[in-house]
Amino acid sequence: MSRYDFDTPVDRRHTGAMKWNIGENELPMWVADMDFKTAPEIIDAMYKRIDHGVFGYNEVGDDWYDAYIGWWERRHGLKMDKEWLIFSTGVIPTLSSAVRKLTSPNENVVILTPVYNIFYNSILNNGARVLECELTYDGVSYDIDWADLEDKLADPQTSLMILCNPHNPVGKIWDLKTLEKIGWLAYKNNVVVISDEIHCDLTEPGTSYTPFIAASDICKDIGIMCMAPTKAFNMAGIQTSAVCVPDPYLRHKIWRALNTDEVAEPNVLATVAAVAAFNEGEAWLDELNAYLSHNRKTVSDFIDDMEKKSASENKPSPKLVRGEATYLMWIDMSAYDTDADTMQDIIRDKTGLYLSTGSIYGKGGEKFLRMNIACPRSTLMDGLKRFKEGVRYL
Repeated sequence: MSRYDFDTPVDRRHTGAMKWNIGENELPMWVADMDFKTAPEIIDAMYKRIDHGVFGYNEVGDDWYDAYIGWWERRHGLKMDKEWLIFSTGVIPTLSSAVRKLTSPNENVVILTPVYNIFYNSILNNGARVLECELTYDGVSYDIDWADLEDKLADPQTSLMILCNPHNPVGKIWDLKTLEKIGWLAYKNNVVVISDEIHCDLTEPGTSYTPFIAASDICKDIGIMCMAPTKAFNMAGIQTSAVCVPDPYLRHKIWRALNTDEVAEPNVLATVAAVAAFNEGEAWLDELNAYLSHNRKTVSDFIDDMEKKSASENKPSPKLVRGEATYLMWIDMSAYDTDADTMQDIIRDKTGLYLSTGSIYGKGGEKFLRMNIACPRSTLMDGLKRFKEGVRYL
């Protein structure tokens, strides 16, 4: 029996929510936040802190370190030392600060594409160049083009790689051997790897992930791991995250970068929310992942039915890329003649359904759409019906 309610829709309009700043009859299934209230244990902890009534400058206490250390050992088998951890207001501020600190102007930062679009901003806005290594795609799943990656890491102008683990938007969890190989190639070419692991707790039940710094001693020595409770517990607006850096030299660099950019101090709720999430939110997260798993299967079955019907009528059809993590469905639209931007516009114009266009995620995303399914089932079914209707106009 469920303890938590994920079925009741929450009206987010007129709350300043970026996702819901849309037309009255539109349905947003684009930006990666959920339409669920966060765990009640987190809400209660924040209420308790607010009831105190004094909101002065905050420090990061031992309870914050203990919560991160306990969670990663309990859930992911990673033992961290307290000194490895640094507070940051968010993963993207960390990436931006790290790019500026660890690269010289016009040096390369390697990314595996298609990938989270804000990586591009963090690289380009801080004076570095994006070096895209496009993932291979066989029509079913994704892998790394190892020859291409090695060439790009070996470029003398390359000093940094940003990894997404699990990978947004394709939903892939990189396995141990893959992470080991990435680490070895980066080490051989004197490249530091920053791993964005914000989606690590949003996996299919029974499926685990390996933290980059746990993959090998080499990965531990050259790795910087960005993590946060914000994606899994739907509280991105709280602005709370951590950076885990085992190597003392790299850790000093990151510590200086975050402090220079003034993104290393918590707001009054930042540590409270994180501690509550990791210490009291585990049951809620397990139920969430079960709910999302059901949503994934609903989408998979729905698009499979679309494929079968289209095949019987000799018409093109969308095809779902089946991932193991995130709540983001990556939909292959390559059967259609037009590009993702145009498809997104047509579907939104005809049905009000607002999806993300794959083109913003770089090379390899030009014929894909991304759908956020972290919503009540009634909302999901509305979105799928709109999607099916919109596809008729392509």
